[in-house]
Amino acid sequence: MEKIGNYFKTSKIPDEENDGLETLEEYKSRWRSVRVIYFTMFLMSLGFSIILTGIWPYLNKLDPSAGKEFMGLIVAANPLGQMIFSPLFGWWYNKLGSIRLPLLTSLALFTVASATYSSLELRPDNVKYWMLASRFLIGVSSANIAVCRSYLSAATRLSERTKAVSMVSLAQVLGFIVGPGLQAAVAPLGSDGLILFWGTFHFNMYTACGWINVVMSIGNFIMFLPSLFEERKIAAREIMIMQGKTSERETWKAIKPDYVSAWTLIVAFFVLVFNFVLLETLGTSLTMDQFAWTNDEAVLYMGLLMSVGAIVALVTFVGINPLCKIFPERFVLIWGGFALMVLGRVLYIPWGDSPPKIAEVYNITIPITGNITTDLRPDDPIFVGCPKTQTWCADTPALTLSQFLIGYGFTSIGYPIGVTLIQTIFSKVLGPRPQGVWMGLMTGSGCLSRVMGPVFVGSIYTRLGTYWTFGFTSIMMLVSMIWLLFSNNRLIPPVFEKTEPVEMQTLNIKNIENATGIEIENNVDNHENRRRNDNSDRSQAYDEEEPLNDLNSKTVFIVGKKV
Repeated sequence: MEKIGNYFKTSKIPDEENDGLETLEEYKSRWRSVRVIYFTMFLMSLGFSIILTGIWPYLNKLDPSAGKEFMGLIVAANPLGQMIFSPLFGWWYNKLGSIRLPLLTSLALFTVASATYSSLELRPDNVKYWMLASRFLIGVSSANIAVCRSYLSAATRLSERTKAVSMVSLAQVLGFIVGPGLQAAVAPLGSDGLILFWGTFHFNMYTACGWINVVMSIGNFIMFLPSLFEERKIAAREIMIMQGKTSERETWKAIKPDYVSAWTLIVAFFVLVFNFVLLETLGTSLTMDQFAWTNDEAVLYMGLLMSVGAIVALVTFVGINPLCKIFPERFVLIWGGFALMVLGRVLYIPWGDSPPKIAEVYNITIPITGNITTDLRPDDPIFVGCPKTQTWCADTPALTLSQFLIGYGFTSIGYPIGVTLIQTIFSKVLGPRPQGVWMGLMTGSGCLSRVMGPVFVGSIYTRLGTYWTFGFTSIMMLVSMIWLLFSNNRLIPPVFEKTEPVEMQTLNIKNIENATGIEIENNVDNHENRRRNDNSDRSQAYDEEEPLNDLNSKTVFIVGKKV
């Protein structure tokens, strides 16, 4: 264990970053804070995705009359809250100049909202609206993602940025993908599960997800307490030294961002996240419709598939940094990220030779009579398949399992590349300025896509079917890729040249006197000896050393460093 501990222990600053800008302890403290940000981003993504595969059967259990369209609203409530509050959290962070208070506030709200979601088994009146409110509050709390991204840009050097954003994007994507895996892991609890504390605490395959969020958010809250978390920012200071400026504010004020490239990346981020979240939101109901899986089978199989996708994403993230050392980041983004996402969408256009199995709809096409003997249960095989109320099911070919898996594989590779490099290039294009509001806009665009994804499912997929759904998303991805190709030259971040070294010269007293207008004794050594030995008359000593103090009060910058 000691050897393992020594392996992960930081004993020195890497040579390429050891330029005197920070001490070893400051370096270690800075990276500890960055790793806490990684975990926070993972948790916020997990809070959204952990309920995605189980939310429809959970809602159906609590209120069978709610319907898929209301389910879409519940899923959309989370990103809607995040979209509204992300710019506000970013502005709050810029005003405070500190990340601690926004993060502690948002994590406390996240804990309360997750506990509320898991307590819905108590069946309050209008339970579906309580579910809607809890998901909205979880979205508000996850607006702290904008603050986390802004802090990450401020706490990393240019040379560290791609790696750091790769890791934080990995944390986000793992949160999106591991969430359904955790839902699959608690599936053996069943929909009834355990009922404890005289019926006031339900622990089943649906509520367990919320309680997992509660435990992890309490741990995350503790990580941001003053005794454990110390903020360390270095980006503006690094550019200040490179440019030879006298203050961090002067440094970023002198650098104007390319607004066209910034907004191009924000729109590209929207398109990319929209397509990924659409698949996550649609995945469970799509497989139930196309492959006639039951509720339990869909939750289990989709959870396993997304867990495999997490492993693929992990391997992809490890390869991004080495790949960007060979090819420019913008080309890896276009041909590695967007091209694979386009293929993934095109593969979801059905090519089966027959329609999917048609299913009756419980209490609609087969009404409930109230007779226990003759009424069918909701899990009867007659209700499994593509619902008869979706008229397109009867004449649209079914997806094949192979095309579904291949398309998901392309998505698991393309999305991590795209989401990582969009954020990396975006933070570099903006420069060393405070990025709270800009990161709020970037996060807001991702949230807007997550709002529209579930609504898209309810309006386009349910009413028009797979041809319209995946045909439209394929065109959307292709147009975005073409636009990035045309504007790729604007995606090159500004280059900050280091100031030329200045050769150290022997100071000449006469030159200093001429430059400063201060008369200095010719024999400085004698002056220093007299100052040290003269203890009898302190006021005289003070008068004698005053010229030197006047000189020392002048600030001198040599090679960008304060001397």
